[in-house]
Amino acid sequence: MKANEPPRQPSPSNGLPETPVGRWTRPFVRFMEIESAGGFVLMACTVVALLLANSPWSADYAEIWQTRVGFDIGNFALHKPLLLWINDGLMTIFFFVVGLEIKHELVAGELRDRRKAALPIVAAIGGMVLPAAIYLGFQYGREGESGWGIPVATDIAFVVGFLALLGSRVPFGLKITLLTLAIADDIGAVLVIAFFYTTDISFAALGFAAAGIGLTYFFNRTGVRRIAVYVVVGAGIWLAFLKSGVHPTVTGVLLGLLTPASAWVGDRRLVDVVSDALHQLHLPGSEKSPKDRQQTLDLLASSAREGISPLERLELGLQPWVAFLIIPLFALANAGVEIKLGNLQSPVALAVAAGLVLGKPIGIVLFSWVAIKLGLASLPSGVNFKIMLGAGCLAGIGFTMSIFISGLALEKHLLDAGKLGTLVGSAISAIAGCVLLLIFLPKAPAPTPSEEGAG
Repeated sequence: MKANEPPRQPSPSNGLPETPVGRWTRPFVRFMEIESAGGFVLMACTVVALLLANSPWSADYAEIWQTRVGFDIGNFALHKPLLLWINDGLMTIFFFVVGLEIKHELVAGELRDRRKAALPIVAAIGGMVLPAAIYLGFQYGREGESGWGIPVATDIAFVVGFLALLGSRVPFGLKITLLTLAIADDIGAVLVIAFFYTTDISFAALGFAAAGIGLTYFFNRTGVRRIAVYVVVGAGIWLAFLKSGVHPTVTGVLLGLLTPASAWVGDRRLVDVVSDALHQLHLPGSEKSPKDRQQTLDLLASSAREGISPLERLELGLQPWVAFLIIPLFALANAGVEIKLGNLQSPVALAVAAGLVLGKPIGIVLFSWVAIKLGLASLPSGVNFKIMLGAGCLAGIGFTMSIFISGLALEKHLLDAGKLGTLVGSAISAIAGCVLLLIFLPKAPAPTPSEEGAG
């Protein structure tokens, strides 16, 4: 290859003939592969929801989400407003992906190593305790006291998006710390939902849910690999939690944590299967019947599918649906708040905003400092406490989980104030975090003359 000749790009089809639809969808697929894209789609849907809620069509916009949708099977009937199908149904898939991410971090990520996990876990605890305390300082003994869980959450999609905007200046250690913090934060938010935002408990329904979880575990241990089986059992568990009084999205987290994290077919075994199949398909002097050929190809396909763990396969398969459909749809249905001066001045809105803007960075930096002084953790390479302060501000972007908890914690007449406080607090946190990181992060190194020539 000549010195000035650009490197050849690998074929997008990896040697296979590319279909027209593959060429047409390639830009969209590339767009979805950008980590920050989901955050930008979420932001766009939030803006659309706010515009509609404050437009002449606000009544029609609100009425859409109250449309009742359901089904009847014999004597069993389930009918709910579209808003609840999104918040209780589709968001279960979101929480399932959260469960997968948590399990991945526990098995193969930063949470596996206690020393490496110490800083983000301690920081996450501080980033939950301080916002809740600040909120209660505003609302203790008042009507909105139950909303203390709203500012404890961090929205990982927005955090990833803003980190991507800052580019290569962000140290790798800070990215890992902040993303692991967000995962630990998700664990805390899920526990808050499970233990503090439940209605009257039906222990009979919980018994059915427990039986379904036990059945799922049994299927995992005995090697049942059909996803359809788990979908049916998972739907039953979801219905049981729905009737139990525990929020049904807990189903998603539990099933995510139960998903196997190891592949059924190891790399060496996969190589052996592929080699044997190729030998059988090209064995000289023998013509395989169509049935035998189909069996060999089925074995190849099955081995290739089982060469990756169910956890990784489901996480990779569901992430685009969650990032580009479920979460944006949740924002369209829930972020449409009528902006009124009274809501902006509401004690609930101020408490939520203060918890996110002040509680998150102060809690994260304070608890991190204590952990480091006690020798329990250390700062990542290239990160100081000024940079941690900027990262703590970014963690104050609560949005998705905060709005979700608002719907569980607050009565209707306080709900808009809680959502508005989340939106305002998240926006201020995003601006403050980006500004601080732009100031405190080291400047990106200028390209060398050789690099400029190569470009």
